[in-house]
Amino acid sequence: MFNWEGVCEFVAVAEAESFTAAAKQLGISTAQVSRQVSALETRLMTKLLHRTTRKVSVTEVGNTYYQQCRQLLDGLDAAERMVTNLQSTPTGKLKITAPVTYGERSIAPLVNNFIAKYPDLNVQLHLTNLKVDLIDEGYDLAIRLGKLNDSTMMAKRLSSRTLYVCASPAYLATFGIPHSISELDRHNCLQGTLDYWHFQEQGKVRNVRIKGNLNCNSGRGLVDAALKGIGIVQLPDYYVVPHIESGELISLLEQNREADEGIWALYPHNRHLSPKVRLFLDYLAEELGQ
Repeated sequence: MFNWEGVCEFVAVAEAESFTAAAKQLGISTAQVSRQVSALETRLMTKLLHRTTRKVSVTEVGNTYYQQCRQLLDGLDAAERMVTNLQSTPTGKLKITAPVTYGERSIAPLVNNFIAKYPDLNVQLHLTNLKVDLIDEGYDLAIRLGKLNDSTMMAKRLSSRTLYVCASPAYLATFGIPHSISELDRHNCLQGTLDYWHFQEQGKVRNVRIKGNLNCNSGRGLVDAALKGIGIVQLPDYYVVPHIESGELISLLEQNREADEGIWALYPHNRHLSPKVRLFLDYLAEELGQ
């Protein structure tokens, strides 16, 4: 069994660089802190702290021991927080951002269900296709689609989406059906926020430059253009699947469809994730995972 005697006192001294400050933080006497740390050093048979009349600092061995003890204390603190808040009702502010269309279709209804279940929460849901700075703008959570580039954030995969290439029967009747990626050069490929489309060819991801007479940063706008026979689009399932099922759009190049992309929840790196955020994360994962 791990012996905790002296550990809290040592960590407090190491962080405060003072026995007096550590004692004040712990609410005990300076003499008691000193005795506990000395007993710890005796038990470990090593010197953990350099003591002078002006300063206290950790030794090389002490620093290694401190790092491990800090993790243990953080883990214990997190466990106690979890137990304390396990049955508590989430309250306070929860600030979330999500892409516009996906947010309207999928996230907003779930947020509303969550509020109905926990009415003491004050939720701010901001829908934007811009990549907002979570920390600077005070967001607890961001919903992101596709490939992630931000390694400074923690990420939880909630679900996935499928990209479809499709066009209307009228367009295909006039201009023909592309049977390979190379044939897209001869077609009017309607462009969204990117000037390339994602494909998979011979087991590898391939980005293909496309060109057309419409550039629109709205998925709904591109769907409308495709339905009117203007050109071919590549869009996620939640835009086009209902139209494919109704026959208004025809799915193309299925043999080159890229593997499903992730739908993610991003949040600032914080080992003490608040209960309300963790509860909402688990709720999203359960609902979207279905």
